[in-house]
Amino acid sequence: MIQRDGFRTGKTILRIVGIAWVAALATTCARADKKIITIAISPQSATVKAGQVTQFTATTGDHSRVVWSVNGQAGGSATAGTIDLDGNYTAPLVAVNTTVVVSIATKRDPDTTASASVSIIASPGSFSVSPQSAVVGSGQIKQFTADFAGGPSGVVWSVDGIAGGNSTFGTIDAAGNFMAPAVTQNATATITATNKTDSSDSASAGVTIIAPGIVAHTGNVQVASYTITTVAGSTLRIQFGADANYGLNTWQQPAPSGGGAVQILVAGMRLNSTYHMRAVLTLADGSELDDVDHTFLTGDIPATNLPSITVSATPGLTPQSGVELLDLLNGPTQRGIAVTDLSGAVIWAYDPGTVGIITSLNGIITNPIKLLANGHFLINFTSGGDDGANSVLREIDLTGQVIWEFSAADLNSALAAAKCAGCNITVTGSHHDFIALPSGHLILIVSQAKSVSGVVGFPDPTRVVGDVIIDLDENHKPVWLWSTFDHLDVNRHPMSFPDWTHSNSVVYSADDKSLILSMRHQNWLIKIDYNDGQGTGNVLWKLGYQGDFALQGGTEPPDWFYAQHDANIISPNSTGTYQMLLFDNGNDRIMNSSGLLCGILTPCTSRVPILQVDESAKTATIEWVDDLAPIFSTFGGSARLLDNGNVEFAECGPINPGSVPLIREVTRSTPPQTVWQMEIPGQNVYRGFRMPSLYPGVQW
Repeated sequence: MIQRDGFRTGKTILRIVGIAWVAALATTCARADKKIITIAISPQSATVKAGQVTQFTATTGDHSRVVWSVNGQAGGSATAGTIDLDGNYTAPLVAVNTTVVVSIATKRDPDTTASASVSIIASPGSFSVSPQSAVVGSGQIKQFTADFAGGPSGVVWSVDGIAGGNSTFGTIDAAGNFMAPAVTQNATATITATNKTDSSDSASAGVTIIAPGIVAHTGNVQVASYTITTVAGSTLRIQFGADANYGLNTWQQPAPSGGGAVQILVAGMRLNSTYHMRAVLTLADGSELDDVDHTFLTGDIPATNLPSITVSATPGLTPQSGVELLDLLNGPTQRGIAVTDLSGAVIWAYDPGTVGIITSLNGIITNPIKLLANGHFLINFTSGGDDGANSVLREIDLTGQVIWEFSAADLNSALAAAKCAGCNITVTGSHHDFIALPSGHLILIVSQAKSVSGVVGFPDPTRVVGDVIIDLDENHKPVWLWSTFDHLDVNRHPMSFPDWTHSNSVVYSADDKSLILSMRHQNWLIKIDYNDGQGTGNVLWKLGYQGDFALQGGTEPPDWFYAQHDANIISPNSTGTYQMLLFDNGNDRIMNSSGLLCGILTPCTSRVPILQVDESAKTATIEWVDDLAPIFSTFGGSARLLDNGNVEFAECGPINPGSVPLIREVTRSTPPQTVWQMEIPGQNVYRGFRMPSLYPGVQW
């Protein structure tokens, strides 16, 4: 036991001695380490351009790992530059020369450090010029700025490498104001800002200089051609007016792909007057650039060739703004196609000259004329005889240049070659109305004469003139046809037979893709299953006396419409319950249930009604009416709802003593108030329309 205890005691002593020895050894080693640590960085100083990299090397006595820092921040920063674990230092982009400090310290002893100085030289690309690209007019000024810490005084400006520029390339002052040179065709220039302290440090911007537009006369004495070459992505419109305040605008047209010349016809100017005009370019970024001011002198048309017009307005009432399109059945020397301002001054007119075999001196009839979405006019011309005789459908631009023509002979040739059902017929020609659909198709009203047997009270056979609707595709090829002879009873002929139907307007119902045809000699509007050329042609309903609808808000039969013109939909919708407006001429108005006609005991008079049509209930309610009595417009006429809620109508051919054809804007009050009136003595006003302007989508 004693030995065992003695052994254990000795072992304990050895453990104590060993621990003391290890501790002493550790202390000795630590003191030795402290003495031998050394640290160094190479190179001691360096110069590097902004954005570039330079290598630093760290040396320590015991090869221990180091921590790199820039300006006291481990790893550096975006503003002072960064350094990786291998000592690769990346200088920041700086606008001016600057200095930073790169340092190292060992992880074992952070208190021991070494440092190097780095001089950073501002290099090309360290600042920029704004805008980077610009468009400026000839002789105009554009401001450029340099994003440079030294401010504009630290920059030398040049144009195409010439300090300050010159008169050929343009000049630029110390503040960066570039004045474009006077050019006759578009040019380009390079604007450069150079660091005064380092000529290798510069930035540039490109400039396109737009030459002034060219204004020229055209074949129409009231229309100017304005051409200017613009840049890609821009649009262009022309401002014009009696002075440099302008006041009127054309529509806006885009530049060609890649940029190029844009021509806009400027129309809407009075005769024999000086106008100012300038192009306004809207650039891709939304900014605008004005061309220089140009002047243009319109020509003259002899007064004997113009309609005589008198305009009056009611004080305190404001007419709908815009211009008036006149479709007149003109005399042998007068322009029957004209546009006036609201004071009655003619601002555009067209002399069709020879149209096929028709000339303005042998009874040319215009019905109708319409402004198309492309800014051209489409006109249907006829002359005497049956409706559509010698017809020519003609598209013209604002100068009167013919874009294309389509005669009755062309139509018959196209029908002979057509593949559509029922299309292989011979027609007289197109007349009275058409629809230009968004698809590019044209819906025409066409006249056809047929020898018909079995007409009660007439010789057998009888030559009957009825109407056909033809759908022409964008290549003017017939693709669908509907005929009154296939769908209506020839023995119903309340007026002017054998001119059986005498249709005068057609409307497209977008909601159900049908057509609504106004047949003057049937006293009916009928709705036809068209379905964009895929329809059956079935008559869906007949609106008018002895049709499918009961009249409400008036007395049958006298308050129905008779021998009507220009029926059109005035509601946003065109199916279900909606409103229609028309000019009710009143010929052969049936005054009572016994069939007594007006003109026998009671004079015939004209009216302008608004009807609410309920297709489901089959009711037609007179919502509003302007009773024009004692006016009786025996033919022609039009009626339209204006944007301000007023109604405008044309009395075409009154026979009342002392009255003259006129166009009138009235309120929809009861009774209506006349807001504005245009009298045109010596002419028959087939139609008169208020248009926003001579340009689609532009309001004057």
